[in-house]
Amino acid sequence: MKITKVYTKTGDKGMTSLVGGVRIRKSDVRIEAYGTVDELSAQLGLLVAMLSEGEDRTNVIRIQNNLFHVCTHLATDQSQTPLYPSARLPEGEVAFLEAEIDRLMSLLPERQGFVLPGGTMAAAQAHVARTVCRRAERRIATLAEVAEVGEEISQYVNRLSDYLFVLAKIINFNSGQTEIIWQNACK
Repeated sequence: MKITKVYTKTGDKGMTSLVGGVRIRKSDVRIEAYGTVDELSAQLGLLVAMLSEGEDRTNVIRIQNNLFHVCTHLATDQSQTPLYPSARLPEGEVAFLEAEIDRLMSLLPERQGFVLPGGTMAAAQAHVARTVCRRAERRIATLAEVAEVGEEISQYVNRLSDYLFVLAKIINFNSGQTEIIWQNACK
């Protein structure tokens, strides 16, 4: 698909179009939900730029592709427009994330305590993406209070934040970077 024009001027007065052409305010909870997922994808793009070729990088790109499906789903007001096939997550993507979380956890030494976000640049970026993912999850939950949102969408974003936490841990582990454990000064 070739993009021939980037600006349309149709949003100059604070309105935008959803999938199917329905016009809504840019301040609508639906725009906030899929805009935050778009922000998450951009944060993941930065993470991809930091990762070497390999399975982790391939998986993050796969996730970015899936987030396009999530955005399309969220940008569809199902009370007015049926979901297009592109608005559906491919079958098995929630299970894929769960399997990846389990695989990565099996490679890590057992540690106790809360981890301070950081470590290598890539691990720190995975933590930033994780926090944006959690915000996206909250925005999707807010949208689901007033509109139809597929259960698999909420599940996927929830698992994704867990995956990003474990990914940050494995990036640090593979780099020989020791994580900093939170020290409770109130003890």
